[in-house]
Amino acid sequence: MNVSKPSGPRSVAIVGTYSSGKTTLLENILHITGATHRKGSVDAGNTVGDSSPEARAHGMSVEVNIASAIYLDDPFTFIDCPGSVEFLGETLAVLNDVDAAVVVCEPQPEKLMALKPILRYLVELRVPHLLFVNKVEKMSGPVAQILDALQTASDLPVVLRQIPITRDGTITGYVDLASERCYLYREAGPSERIDLPPDLAEKESEARFAMLEQLADYDDHLMEELLEDIEPSSEEVFADLAQELAEGLILPVMLGAAETGHGVRRLLKALRHEVPPVERTAARVGVPDDHPGPVARVIKTLYTGQGGKLSIARLLRGSLKDGDSLNGHRAAGLFQMHGQEARKIDGAKAGEVVALGRMEDVQTGDVLTIGADAPALTPIPRPDPVYAMAVSAVEQRDDVKLSSALGRLCEEDPSLSVEHDQDLQQTVLWGQGDIHLKVAKERLKSRFGLDVEFSRPAVPYREAIRKGTEQHTRYKRQSGGHGQFADVVVRIRPLPRGSGFLFENEIVGGAIPKQFIPAVEAGIREALSSGPLGFPVVDLAVTLVDGKYHSVDSSEQSFKIAGRQVMAEALKNCSPVLLEPVMKVEVFVPSEATAAANNLITGRRGQILGFDAREGWKGWDQVTGLIPQAEMHDLIVELRSSTMGVGTFRFRFDHLQELTGRLAEEVLEANKI
Repeated sequence: MNVSKPSGPRSVAIVGTYSSGKTTLLENILHITGATHRKGSVDAGNTVGDSSPEARAHGMSVEVNIASAIYLDDPFTFIDCPGSVEFLGETLAVLNDVDAAVVVCEPQPEKLMALKPILRYLVELRVPHLLFVNKVEKMSGPVAQILDALQTASDLPVVLRQIPITRDGTITGYVDLASERCYLYREAGPSERIDLPPDLAEKESEARFAMLEQLADYDDHLMEELLEDIEPSSEEVFADLAQELAEGLILPVMLGAAETGHGVRRLLKALRHEVPPVERTAARVGVPDDHPGPVARVIKTLYTGQGGKLSIARLLRGSLKDGDSLNGHRAAGLFQMHGQEARKIDGAKAGEVVALGRMEDVQTGDVLTIGADAPALTPIPRPDPVYAMAVSAVEQRDDVKLSSALGRLCEEDPSLSVEHDQDLQQTVLWGQGDIHLKVAKERLKSRFGLDVEFSRPAVPYREAIRKGTEQHTRYKRQSGGHGQFADVVVRIRPLPRGSGFLFENEIVGGAIPKQFIPAVEAGIREALSSGPLGFPVVDLAVTLVDGKYHSVDSSEQSFKIAGRQVMAEALKNCSPVLLEPVMKVEVFVPSEATAAANNLITGRRGQILGFDAREGWKGWDQVTGLIPQAEMHDLIVELRSSTMGVGTFRFRFDHLQELTGRLAEEVLEANKI
């Protein structure tokens, strides 16, 4: 197998779990490559990544950070992605269009199941990825334990590329199994090459053979060599690693420590030789071979204080120059991002990540081109919303400003969404968790000068009737000149749950003229907006059976008022009952947390409908149940707490059910305030 070293600008996402050291790894890469003159520190709050005020306030990445570097003449763009599951939407927006991803993890086996969601997304999107076990100085057991835990989390075969050199219980270097070279870590500098220690010879031979066996599963020539005890060349081994990484067949594993730079240069060399070029990525996401001109996709939208809106895009094909018009809109400048800093550039070629100034009609996920229809690419996945807060401006005069600011927040972060509920008179902000919405609140203040209040969203209770009745109402007013007169008789009956409202007309003989019938129905519908218990009334039929009119004093308005009055009088006699919305919930958890998921559902007045293995997720279950909406608010917080942050769910409205007793009394009492 002969695979030449890829050339041209390449893009690599740095992903992983919270606190695994992704931002520190990026900082060390930038320092080693000379992209920065000073290595920043997460603790000191002076890194290129995590440079936004919100990231530094929370001590964690809350959005993607982009920086470019050149290593041994090869240009790279690195995208540092948030580790918290609450900012997963930021990560998903970039994964499709990168050439590869480095998955960073800590060397504690009990923490590695948390990698499952991001590893699964990488496989589904067919993104080549390798794994960097960070903080090796904290590795307390054999590397085999790490591999076993990683294999549980990964759908791909885990291929160990290095074994540690240990002295007096401390990892002091590594043996590269592909090149069979040994290195000792050196502080603040490249590792030192040494001879293979004699006591490691047998272990190295076994580990290398195990690696070659895994590679041979996808290479018949290598398999023949192993069966015939022929030692494959280093060139063949490296070519296999590159090819099988690019095809998404294996998950190579490397070791290091980002804080001290140990193993980072070896990682960079692997990226330089093995990350596939942008042409392969363009084909993977669906850029047509015959598409004329450049093709780029927006992976991030950013509003800056001085430069306005920036649309950050990966250029998948062709080239751009400052002043080009994309999708009919001319960009106000072409930039290269370095953290939060936008640096002006004159042009860009395929593979680069650029920022386009003030493309007002362009959104994250949009595909951009010049003079041709934009091709449809593999869509960007979006995480389902799982947490909501009602949001309102502290100052009423800021209500209009709030609506515009929320729109811009959702442009920057499409995993946020806004719902305006007219019945409840509230604006609800949906996101991925408590911290996610707290950051949104902070951005409203820092970027838009808006003070807002969060509150628990109201529940859209309804009411229904348990029995029917017949009601007669006469509306009569006389105040000089023409008066107002309307006489109606209605029959009311309950309908099965979910039927809604039915209006029937049984007037015969012209007791009420036809032109007034719609007014009666309109009045009835208005009355149903708030029943005797104070909530909209549903699931009933109203039949207009009789009435009278006056040739002079009757009008549409008088019959509309009569329709409202007859319902207000009748509903009190129909045994009104409170209804609460119930959601159908599908909870996804590792199998060992299934019992905890069951308890979460039943502990929230829920009903378990069943559970099964999660399709395509080895070692995971799906639990399906029904939970009242009033119990859903902080479900995601408790679920993540009991599943190391990886549990999630999706939900939809299922039905309305009666709510009685103490809980109903509490709802009614609160509604009086």
